Amino acid sequence: MQIESVEEPIIAIRVSQYPEDNKCEFLLLGRSNVGKSSFINTLIERKNFARTSSKPGKTQTLNFYLVNKNFYLVDVPGYGYASVSKDTQKKFGIMIEDYLQTRENLKHVFLLIDYRHKPTEDDILMYNFLKYYNLDISIVATKYDKVSKNGRVKQDKLIKDTLKLGENENFIPFSTITKKGRSEVLDKIASFLN
Repeated sequence: MQIESVEEPIIAIRVSQYPEDNKCEFLLLGRSNVGKSSFINTLIERKNFARTSSKPGKTQTLNFYLVNKNFYLVDVPGYGYASVSKDTQKKFGIMIEDYLQTRENLKHVFLLIDYRHKPTEDDILMYNFLKYYNLDISIVATKYDKVSKNGRVKQDKLIKDTLKLGENENFIPFSTITKKGRSEVLDKIASFLN
């Protein structure tokens, strides 16, 4: 899939602000510092389109990026960030749950986890929450290039065992440096568009 165009995101905090053009949507979820903005920039081949920040917890709205005038990448607030107040975290939770429960054009969820570490309690909770809603999920393991070749077999096993991933569940090692995983993610998106 060629990325021809990306538009500035439509920003929403409630259902009434979501796009109404019924295009397919692909949700990006992950912990606050997992690298969602870098993931988006790598996918769409734009340097700083999605703002990256050294300060986690920057995204506080649902951001709908229209790609190729054909589908949306939907970026939501990261979870598990301690310096965001409990009230704000609760608001984020409600916002994301509203989206998951009401959005019929949501086709697939990319759950981003940090390849360098064992999935956190929050990662496990989020994964089980998505499974509960019977959503189609790919686990995207970011920062893949940061683990040595020798350590990767062990990391793959640790992540798959911790999340209890089945044999046929989609696991995509991803690197913004080497672009590893980019074509798999785009192929996954394309499979829903045809």
